[in-house]
Amino acid sequence: MAGRRKLFITPTLATVIGSFVLLTAAAILIIQTLTSARVVRELGGELVDIGLDSAETAFVEQLHAVRETAQYTRLSWERKELRFDEPDLLTTYLFGALAPMEQVSFLVLVDENGNGVDVDRGDGDGEVLGGDVTLPADIPILEPLTQKAAQQGKPFWSSPLYMPGREHTYYVFVHPLLEGDTYRGSMLIGMSLDRVSEITWHVSTDDMTVFLMQEGSNKIIGHPDLHKTFDGLSESAPLPHVAQIEDGFLGRFEDMPRLDNTSFDISEDLDLHAGLDDDGVKRFVILERKNENLLGMPVRIGVHFPAKFLDQPLRQLLLAALVGGGLLLISLLGAVGLAQRIARPMQRASAAAREVASLNLTAVEPLPGSVIRELDDLSRGFNAMVGGLTAFNRYVPTTLVEKLLSEGRADAPPEEREVAVLFTDIAGFTAASEGMSATQTAAFVNHHLSLLGAEITREGGTIDKYIGDSVMAFWGAPEHLDNPAAPAARAALGMAAAIHADNEARIASGEAPVRVRIGLHMGPLVVGDIGAPERVNYTVIGDTVNAASRLESLGKDIDGTAEIIILASTEITGRLGPEFKLQPIGPQRVKGKAEPLEVVRLMP
Repeated sequence: MAGRRKLFITPTLATVIGSFVLLTAAAILIIQTLTSARVVRELGGELVDIGLDSAETAFVEQLHAVRETAQYTRLSWERKELRFDEPDLLTTYLFGALAPMEQVSFLVLVDENGNGVDVDRGDGDGEVLGGDVTLPADIPILEPLTQKAAQQGKPFWSSPLYMPGREHTYYVFVHPLLEGDTYRGSMLIGMSLDRVSEITWHVSTDDMTVFLMQEGSNKIIGHPDLHKTFDGLSESAPLPHVAQIEDGFLGRFEDMPRLDNTSFDISEDLDLHAGLDDDGVKRFVILERKNENLLGMPVRIGVHFPAKFLDQPLRQLLLAALVGGGLLLISLLGAVGLAQRIARPMQRASAAAREVASLNLTAVEPLPGSVIRELDDLSRGFNAMVGGLTAFNRYVPTTLVEKLLSEGRADAPPEEREVAVLFTDIAGFTAASEGMSATQTAAFVNHHLSLLGAEITREGGTIDKYIGDSVMAFWGAPEHLDNPAAPAARAALGMAAAIHADNEARIASGEAPVRVRIGLHMGPLVVGDIGAPERVNYTVIGDTVNAASRLESLGKDIDGTAEIIILASTEITGRLGPEFKLQPIGPQRVKGKAEPLEVVRLMP
């Protein structure tokens, strides 16, 4: 109750333990052990679920990019922006589409006769190749997929496809191009086992190995060490069996017994197995029975990790119970001192738990060890939990969750808000990235997005998404702002300063400077959780988003050589104070808007 007096832990424990230790010690020990055991089991199950969900999220994001590229290509073709009688335009478009999708090996766009263009990543040396293609003559193994697309009329993933010319296995996403009900061609996007395995390598850790297994079999699709088995692939064996991969523990998967999930509160949708690695150390395997969230790709996600992550705390709890029983028998004389020893780490744990509840993981300091077994187990278990949450925190939009929780909400139903939207893009990025390797491109983009993201976060904005080298962010949701235009404009100017400083460093090291375009617009938008029940994004939709994007693109026409150009609508600049330097551009027509937009340049 709100008005009820709160007791301090030290005098309370001293009084209770000193008066009733001989009568209540056994009960307290039993209750604490049972409760801790349940918490440890639940925590183990939750950490496993978080690990699998994070791995699934990382993989789904890559597949989502594949489907979005295919869908955008279909829309562009339907709007006559792409034509099969303009192969040079098609090749240029596919080059641009392939560049940001490191997980994709090749793109093919052909008409109903199998004639078109393709681009691929060559021999993995960073060079992207492309040109005209005729499927029956050049890539006959893909022709049955286009025939299936013509009959089915819907997008689909192929079964594993071994391509003799490439001596490798691929999964191909096929999206038919239809004119009414008439088949006119296909977009084919290929992902190699090597590219898929790179995703598993990125989400695996030193202790936890993530892998992908084909539905309905024990054949492996993705694994950090799968590249060591590629020489054994063939048309008759497009996928390696689990026993063939160079993972001494997982290779014995078929001989591992299946365990009871309820022992660790693990979902019934997962299979739990146990076995010994090459050093005789026990490990667990957790494998999905079926995955409905991978956009039609017939794979299951699995992980294996040391068994101590789940069952060692339980053994420690049992040992602590035995030792604690003996200690409590002789604790009467030291009741006050024991109470103080218990109180201090409990207070630290309580303070740390409040930080965890607020998702402020960086403020959580590791709990120190204790001579009391239960408290030592609590410290180690808590520290392991924080370490696990920190490892997975990179895949979770923490700032958005914090904002929703600060408003007392666990979800965000769609609603209309007045929102300021910001778009950025690197001028000439496609051409610049063609001279980079995949690793160099990723490092460059990550560094660039880190600079921009820091400015958005500093001004309290919400990062909606990263689109290749571009960023979309907004202000005014989930928190209400009286004037979202001001922080959005400050963020844009902060980005300009950060890019300028970074360019000076690039020029000093002999690298070419980066040119950036930024667009700002404000207006009513629908904001909230948008998506299917099993996967939603907190995002904004509406014409204001399109206008902000068009303003960013307009920058290349207004001043195509500027290091940084920031174009804003008068809806933004009309709400800015005199401290902002503005240069009116005048009314400008942008794609998708019937009326011209009054455009103003925001000067750094």
